[in-house]
Amino acid sequence: MRDLPGLPSRRSFLKASAATAAVAGIVTNAKAEQKPEPVALTEYKPDCLKPTEWAFVMAAVARLIPSEGDGPGAIEARVPVFIDMQLAGDYGKAADWYMQGPHEADASPLRGWQTPLTPLEIYQQAIPVFDEWCKATHGKIFAELDAETQDKALTSLQKDEMKIKPELRDFFTILLGNTKEGYFADPMYGGNHGMQAWKYIGFPGARGSYKEWVLKHNVKYPLGPVSISGERA
Repeated sequence: MRDLPGLPSRRSFLKASAATAAVAGIVTNAKAEQKPEPVALTEYKPDCLKPTEWAFVMAAVARLIPSEGDGPGAIEARVPVFIDMQLAGDYGKAADWYMQGPHEADASPLRGWQTPLTPLEIYQQAIPVFDEWCKATHGKIFAELDAETQDKALTSLQKDEMKIKPELRDFFTILLGNTKEGYFADPMYGGNHGMQAWKYIGFPGARGSYKEWVLKHNVKYPLGPVSISGERA
């Protein structure tokens, strides 16, 4: 897959994230309690996303972090589950955000959230608009397009070539950010299944102390990552 114009390559943003991650670790032989494997994505029942919304998220994240390559893709990391869980919770509702106006759609993002819509509402309103644009432009809704055409459609969304209404203008940015978050977040939040992303970039996870490794430059860390829940990879 070609990287979308204006976006860093998959490899570069994964490695950059590894370089800037703050890590901590403590060596222990205790084994975390084994948890049952989550259901397959094909059998997962979304908490809040409707079938068409779920199909879009599945297809979109698969192109933003594709499975082909030397690391896990968004699908293997179960990023769609993370997004669904977050949208069903406080993040999706903007429960602890200041949401009162005035809102200025053309204001700099540095001035904060400039729409009266919550993240969940943005997904709910932007996906059908984008699907209709894909159908009019490419003949099918996004989830039914081939991978190359999906890349072109996402590039158009990123560049706002479809002229989406102002309150939805940041949909691509939100989608990309949520995809990265789901890829690198602790597995307890639904994504980063099996800590695959952490293993790929060499991040040890939520270990209690890492001080004995601070001055060991160019030495590979020998222990696998640990989740906040105690799960080990």
